[in-house]
Amino acid sequence: MNAWQLAMEHWGAWALWGLVASAGMATILEGAQLGGVSRMSLPFLFGAFFAEDRRRSIMIGYGLYLAGGWAFALLYAMLLGSFDLPGLWSAAGLGALIGLGHGAFLIAVFLPLLPVVHPRLASGYDGPSALTQIEPPGAFGLNYGGATPATTVAAQCLYGLILGLGYGAAITG
Repeated sequence: MNAWQLAMEHWGAWALWGLVASAGMATILEGAQLGGVSRMSLPFLFGAFFAEDRRRSIMIGYGLYLAGGWAFALLYAMLLGSFDLPGLWSAAGLGALIGLGHGAFLIAVFLPLLPVVHPRLASGYDGPSALTQIEPPGAFGLNYGGATPATTVAAQCLYGLILGLGYGAAITG
């Protein structure tokens, strides 16, 4: 059985645990923002693609964030299913490693490129205007606080760990 077939056979596991992992990741990221550790809110940034109003942006962003969490859950499930995992803890460890790579990509590539495609983010070159009023994340998201890279990567690792535990329990028996 290939990884796709395995994921389709256990779709309930990755759908459920993808939602739980997304909630855990959002809790870490939003908790860091509320605690003053980071000013970044990925749900707000995603929602601001589609809505100018800040309140609507956050609500739309959370919906997109959860949908994205499910999409990534399928990707993680296929990656986990590509390996002959000997047990639950190896699935959890591999999930955390995938999350580490995902988090590193997010802070090193995605966040710095976000102003290029986001209609409401100012860029490091042009600054704010009437349309682009949101500060850009900068390199590694450091414009949103010194702890932003660490909290972002930690949240992604937690996502992978939770998904690895939940989906791993389904596929390793």
